[in-house]
Amino acid sequence: MRIRELFPSETALVAQFYREAPDYWLMAEGRCNPEAQAQDFFTDAPPNCDPAASDRLGLFLNHRLSGVAEVSYGFPEPSAAYIGLMLLGPWAQGAGHGRAFLRHAETLARARHAHRLYLAVLDANPRGRSFWEREGFRPTGIRRQDGTTGHWIERLVKDL
Repeated sequence: MRIRELFPSETALVAQFYREAPDYWLMAEGRCNPEAQAQDFFTDAPPNCDPAASDRLGLFLNHRLSGVAEVSYGFPEPSAAYIGLMLLGPWAQGAGHGRAFLRHAETLARARHAHRLYLAVLDANPRGRSFWEREGFRPTGIRRQDGTTGHWIERLVKDL
């Protein structure tokens, strides 16, 4: 397993990953548009965060992109980090790769002096929620319904 930074020049690689692992997008948005979502991977960021300052990571198994993650800094508070996305392909799940990927993201957040790591989880994703809770994340009490998809989303936090 290798984890490294991904670059906008690798948008096609991320799009290919999304084509091979569309499950999250189908659940979250009801559709998977790999090219558009791959472009968004390199440009999206939470409010008041600089997308250029985010970490965009790839997890590789046998030279195959098998996971992606985006970590932004300064949301929802200046000393916080936020995982906007962390996905593993089905072939990479259940073998401890998610835990290792998260540890890498936590290390990067600590290096940037983040005191807390936040993320949002969909109620429609109980497996994802179970993973985050096993890894020490807890509810913040902030929940909202997405106006576009209708999904209920809850913010979780972990102290670093």
